[in-house]
Amino acid sequence: MPYKLSPNPLVSYLEKDTLQFTKKDLLVYIADHDIQHINFHYVAEDGRLKTLNFIINSKQHADDLLSAGERVDGSSLFSHIQAGESDLYVIPRYRTAFVNPFSEIPSLDLLCTFFTKEGLPLASAPNFILQKVNAKLKEETGFEFHAMGELEYYVISDHENLFEAVDQKGYHESFPYNKMEHFRTEAMSLIASCGGQIKYGHSEVGNFVMDGKNYEQNEIEFLPCPAEQAADQLIIAKWILRQLAYRYGVTVTFAPKITTGKAGSGLHIHTKLVKDGENVMIENGKLSDVARKAIAGYLSLAPSLTAFGNTNPTSYFRLVPHQEAPTTICWGDRNRSTLVRVPLGWIGKADMAHIANPLEEKSSRDFSFKQTVEYRAADGSANVYLLMAGLAFAALHGLQMGNALDMAQKKYVDINIFDDTKKAAQLDTLPDSCVASAQALELQKELLLKYNLFTPDLLDNIIRKLKSYNDLNLRKEIAGDEQKLKALVDKNIHCG
Repeated sequence: MPYKLSPNPLVSYLEKDTLQFTKKDLLVYIADHDIQHINFHYVAEDGRLKTLNFIINSKQHADDLLSAGERVDGSSLFSHIQAGESDLYVIPRYRTAFVNPFSEIPSLDLLCTFFTKEGLPLASAPNFILQKVNAKLKEETGFEFHAMGELEYYVISDHENLFEAVDQKGYHESFPYNKMEHFRTEAMSLIASCGGQIKYGHSEVGNFVMDGKNYEQNEIEFLPCPAEQAADQLIIAKWILRQLAYRYGVTVTFAPKITTGKAGSGLHIHTKLVKDGENVMIENGKLSDVARKAIAGYLSLAPSLTAFGNTNPTSYFRLVPHQEAPTTICWGDRNRSTLVRVPLGWIGKADMAHIANPLEEKSSRDFSFKQTVEYRAADGSANVYLLMAGLAFAALHGLQMGNALDMAQKKYVDINIFDDTKKAAQLDTLPDSCVASAQALELQKELLLKYNLFTPDLLDNIIRKLKSYNDLNLRKEIAGDEQKLKALVDKNIHCG
């Protein structure tokens, strides 16, 4: 009976988890629910979901679509693919199927994988790179890489004078101080119906009025799951939020920075390594050596990870001191000034539920499975698949580093790093521009090419694109010039 409680109509009807979906299952659902359209989706170089629509002509036609996919022009989707040989196949991944909540005509939507003319997965496709890295991590260590994202976004709407929230004090405000609470909860329901595993949603710190518009920051956070699923659900969630915003007549943006002095939007990624269903980040109630080695890997590859997670100039207007966004390469417990944070975990012995509810019987349940390690630099401009792949690769790198535990010890901080200039001076810093990010990727490129998981053409293209912004000194050049910053933000308002 547990499947009956699922908000996903496919899971509820088929009575199986999405990972178990087969073509036969989808054809049964199509026939039983009068599905008339199939929509293929795939993520291009710009990080946004693309769509190809089909009208189902017959059961055989639906079978053919699900079996053979379709052709697309790869050179129009990826700039590193040449027009002279650009045809690619897109083949649907059955586990990603969902009922389109916006279509007036009953429609089944699926995410797709790119294949070459030889019928092999496109080596440079970001989602396939993530798949390859996860497989290599498990092959080398026996660990699975699980992740989840904190999806922050601003809703921009007409300003209202009623129940105005305090500027930059929007954290966990309720309606009517948070005007877009109903928008957020509706989005959460739609995301869940499409397979998203949501932890919670809430209003965030950022809220302000500018040019007669109300800017309200919100967040939807997901539950940890295998990294490929984690990336898929973030992509679908952004697609849903934008469609819902269009219906509401408001704008949603995942832009890293809107204006000076106001909270930027990040895409914090929580990670954990799992073996045989058990979280190996905790051992005997403490952070394990496995976790510390993974953290060392994140810190070691942090400069080049920005090339995947911070992909336009406004990213680096968010990564500035004293803004709860990291600038130095360090880690700490419960410390929001660090690049990598170990959040508060449920590893204490106290039965808090019993203390809060004395009528409840005492329980000794172990909740240490909830412990994660959070990477805090990325933002909404990220290529989610490459970011997840980079983090998984960094974890593998850390597990293989001979000096990982020593590095983790040296880069641990237990203070607000922005308040200790002496300690901060001893630590490396993140890139401060797209150009600097490209330079960091160049320096660490050979390491990322280990095992042939990332591809040279993809990395070279990322380097070229980042350098093309020519923003090495942009933060200084337009400091204090709100008009130039606004023009920059407007240009990148719909990133990712």
